[in-house]
Amino acid sequence: MALTMYRSSVGALSSSFKFLQHSEGKSIEDAVTNRIAQNFVTYTYETNVANLCRNVTVTWSKNLMNHTLHIVVENPSSENHYTCKVDLKTWQFWGRKGLKSFRVDDKCVNVFWDFRAAKFSTSPEPCSDYYVAVVSNEEIVLLLGDQKIEALKRTRSRPSLVDAMLVHKKESVFGKKYFRSKTMLGHGKKEHDIVIETSLAGPNDPEMWIFMDGVVLTRVMNLHWKFRGNESVLVEDAPLHIFWDVHNWLYNNPNSGQGFFIFKRGEPEIELDGNGYDKVLCDEDSGDGTTFCHLLHAWMIE
Repeated sequence: MALTMYRSSVGALSSSFKFLQHSEGKSIEDAVTNRIAQNFVTYTYETNVANLCRNVTVTWSKNLMNHTLHIVVENPSSENHYTCKVDLKTWQFWGRKGLKSFRVDDKCVNVFWDFRAAKFSTSPEPCSDYYVAVVSNEEIVLLLGDQKIEALKRTRSRPSLVDAMLVHKKESVFGKKYFRSKTMLGHGKKEHDIVIETSLAGPNDPEMWIFMDGVVLTRVMNLHWKFRGNESVLVEDAPLHIFWDVHNWLYNNPNSGQGFFIFKRGEPEIELDGNGYDKVLCDEDSGDGTTFCHLLHAWMIE
């Protein structure tokens, strides 16, 4: 992995990093992640549904009581979007395979799923042996999971000629010293491993490291003064911008609480607008695959 580091000056970052406490009101994760430390992961794709290019938001969420999948299809002409909810915590084996249908602009959209053999780790999202297929106009416009052949057979639909484009990812992760995630920030569809390592306790000044595929992207020393900041690097000859806010780790609840991270591909966008910093820095509606953005809520647990 080619890696070159350089500084990016974003003067408004410190005062504007309240972005994750505001806006994003249109996305379904607001409804399913309003509890503290909700375990969730959200993807926003751009694909063709009912003869129109739309954002499709997929949210996997889990807490002590529920384990659900929400799929929201954008309705550009209204704030009332088209939604589908699947309960993953059902005790009935037959309930782990199903089909739901709804209408988008008077056109039928089907959602097929099969979680009967799905394997899970600590994430609410399955890690293998499952599929979720969204079908519109007899095409699979969005296909999740690794059982692609099974999905094609069951839906009896053809694959879309144009793959759905992932434009946004948002998730929560938990850890004491290490926080791990996967992201698609380079070229193509290759997943990269992201690791955030912290050293907050002890006699030395607190510091933090951010790794991608085992390579140090940045080391932040003296976090007492640099709890908010940004760094820009080149990954695979493309700019990657990293923003962080770990104030809560250090001051609100020492060695606990929530830290925020943004990994953004493409040119930085630093202008502010009335909707909050995230709408400029990490816009779900950008529709530009070259500016993919990953928001990370890192919960430190004792």
